[in-house]
Amino acid sequence: MTTPAPERLIEQLQANLRSANIPATADDIDGMLAKGFLVRVAAFDNLVAITPTDTIPDMLRDSSEHSAAADIVPSSTTTSGEIRAIAEQIRTRQVSPIELTEQALAAIERLDPQLNAFQLVLAERARAAAKQAEQEIAAGQYRGPLHGVPVAIKDLLDLAGTPTTAGSRILADTIAQTDSYGAECLIAAGAVIVGKTRMSEFAYSPGSNNAHYGSTHNPHDLDRDTGGSSSGSAAAVASGIVYAALGSDTGGSIRIPAAQCGIVGLKPTYGRISLHGAVTLSWSLDHLGPLTRTVADAALLLDLMSGHDPRDPRTRAVAAPNSQATLEAGVKGIRIGVVRDDGTGGVPASEAALTAWRAGLAMLEQEGAELIEIDMPELDMFRTVQACVLALEAATFHEPWLRDRLDDYGAFMRQRVLASYAFGSRAGVQAQQIRAVLRKRCMALFERVDCVSTPTTQDVAPALGIPGSTFFTGPFNNLGWPAISIPVGMRPGGLPLGMQIAGRPWDEATILRVARATE
Repeated sequence: MTTPAPERLIEQLQANLRSANIPATADDIDGMLAKGFLVRVAAFDNLVAITPTDTIPDMLRDSSEHSAAADIVPSSTTTSGEIRAIAEQIRTRQVSPIELTEQALAAIERLDPQLNAFQLVLAERARAAAKQAEQEIAAGQYRGPLHGVPVAIKDLLDLAGTPTTAGSRILADTIAQTDSYGAECLIAAGAVIVGKTRMSEFAYSPGSNNAHYGSTHNPHDLDRDTGGSSSGSAAAVASGIVYAALGSDTGGSIRIPAAQCGIVGLKPTYGRISLHGAVTLSWSLDHLGPLTRTVADAALLLDLMSGHDPRDPRTRAVAAPNSQATLEAGVKGIRIGVVRDDGTGGVPASEAALTAWRAGLAMLEQEGAELIEIDMPELDMFRTVQACVLALEAATFHEPWLRDRLDDYGAFMRQRVLASYAFGSRAGVQAQQIRAVLRKRCMALFERVDCVSTPTTQDVAPALGIPGSTFFTGPFNNLGWPAISIPVGMRPGGLPLGMQIAGRPWDEATILRVARATE
């Protein structure tokens, strides 16, 4: 099947927009073409042509039957991490939560004019929470290692009594009535939420570009971007303002900013952590997870937030990961699939990104891991499927606003979501059929390996406000596999690079062990 001519795609796009009663302009269509938003539409038609029409669609099926993990030897030691280290000082009352909170608020005041990491600073609320934490700890009511620790949350998570803008003008005046699941977990653990962080508009960009609130500067180089869409969360952690922050990940929105800012970003298995109270981008691709400065801290947050939530039917009633207990078990005997060909004929990344990635792999091999080269051509096909699934689900969520408030979107977001209407009427089911075929093929890899690895990004952070790419990260949202980005080096000039480790569903423990070994 030949690739449809741009004219045919444009005609289909215009017809679908008219049918949905959405008043798009010729300038918007020109913008979609210039930004490449229609490229994957043509590629998707080619995938449809080679997929049997009687294939049973994927349709969010539970992959827990493939959850058998590698043998794990529990560690006899407790991994500290930065949070546990400060938590011990808080518990023994060497450090006051009030003191830590004031330090965080002072850091925001000092650094955020340059970073633009915070959408909302909750100074008085944070001071009250810190005071309460200090009183509880003094009374012997210690809640655990997050008690009294300053953290932040991405501004698509509801926090009662505060606006949840999701980086948009449309939701700027929306006040949350209840807490999101993520906020509930942090508050129950006694964490002090000092603010809500910047993000790209409605989380629909792998960069920090935002027409309404501006871009977020990279702490390593203020002329560089942080990545997106969890841009403010990454900058707040990397700059030392907070010890951890929550982000969301639909195509790499935790892992990309983590890599570009030199920190750890974990996307758990799809369905591991509830997204109740989070503004949706894509129901079948969204994940909630932590951004931290150490792997141990990411494991701590994962264990804290994991569990079935009846308010979010995507969550699964599977055993808690207990990832902290196995973190120091090492990687001896772990089989790491090193992607040799991702379907493009190689691993398309800069020499700096490849060098850093290979250095991280060599370190793991020295620690006893077995490196096995694998070809994973499904990754490139998944990039096309990802574009379709994300586009159609985002358009479904946004369609009422597209009809009535189109001009309230920034140009990038508006044109990207409008490009969704270039897909055909059967594309939603066809994408799930293709996804089912690719998932089965990818799951078979675990007969040979325990996890797979790629670079996290194709290069270091781009210039400020320029979106990066979900090239290596997006396919693992389609699979729903857990994936983590860990820093593995710096390019000359001080810009960080990351390595991605992805594992079988529900086996976060293995990828955390591998990530920990690189530290």
